[in-house]
Amino acid sequence: MSNRIVAPSPHLHGDFCTPRIMRDVVIALIPAFAFSVFIYGWTAVWTTGIAILSCMLFEWFISRFLLRQANCTLGDWSAVVTGTLLAFNLPATISPWLIVLGALVAIGIGKMSFGGLGRNPFNPALVGRVFLLISFPVQMTSSAFIPTGGPVLDALSGATPLAVVKDALKTHTPVTELMPDFDLSGMLLGFKDGSMGEIGAAALLLGGLYLLIRRVISWRIPVFVLGTMLVFAAILWLVDPAQYINPLFHVLTGGALLGAIFMATDYVTSPMSKRGQVIFAIGIGVITMLIRVWGAYPEGISFAILIMNATVPLINMYVKPSRFGGRNPKKK
Repeated sequence: MSNRIVAPSPHLHGDFCTPRIMRDVVIALIPAFAFSVFIYGWTAVWTTGIAILSCMLFEWFISRFLLRQANCTLGDWSAVVTGTLLAFNLPATISPWLIVLGALVAIGIGKMSFGGLGRNPFNPALVGRVFLLISFPVQMTSSAFIPTGGPVLDALSGATPLAVVKDALKTHTPVTELMPDFDLSGMLLGFKDGSMGEIGAAALLLGGLYLLIRRVISWRIPVFVLGTMLVFAAILWLVDPAQYINPLFHVLTGGALLGAIFMATDYVTSPMSKRGQVIFAIGIGVITMLIRVWGAYPEGISFAILIMNATVPLINMYVKPSRFGGRNPKKK
């Protein structure tokens, strides 16, 4: 009689398997990575390579020597995805030692301390990113924008668009004076300052379309996260357009697209039911806007996703689909 092995979530049927899903995520991130290389040059390659290799090394070491697991989990590509997403949440010019430290926290604390893939309640890459942001705020908030058109030696460093708007809110500067500096079409194409995962809006949308076509992710979480942010910002903008900036600005800047498409949709850390996913996504959108407008940080989607990750067990408990063959309580 053959043994039946019940593995931890995510549980998928048919042709779907964890390595295939992870490889699709990596493929979907290639356009954004290529654009980052176009903008930042070889620094984007080094940052991504160090993050991926560090995550793989730490996962192998912890799995082999600390958890004493018989089978190494590097073959499922999850460490590669974590490393890539971690790199996309970092400035391209950040110190290599901070990348390694972020990878250690992401894999060691965010993933393997809970038992590995399928058991982690929080997105590992975001755990590493938030740890670095809180511990090393200066290094994490300083970015370098390298002009295109050929290699240059000197980078032009400047504040990200969200940081500029945050400073304007603090100083009560009318945002109408800032809008001429922000070309929404240029921001869509990616010509703005920020981390690797913040600049290529069009490339991230292209990757999200690929994941939808491959049925790796559902449309609900990305659409409701971005839609909630858009509606929240639109209300503020209609109330006081001099104080609050164009709603499209919030969608195209920061980590909104990266978080909504690639991180909030993580199978392990998001709800299982369709209604639960909608509640989860709306919560992320609301918390993100609350932090962006009234919080201490210019960006808030990383904190929002982690906060809503903590609510997933409750959402799964109280928002459940009808049992197969059971009676729908809404129908009399």
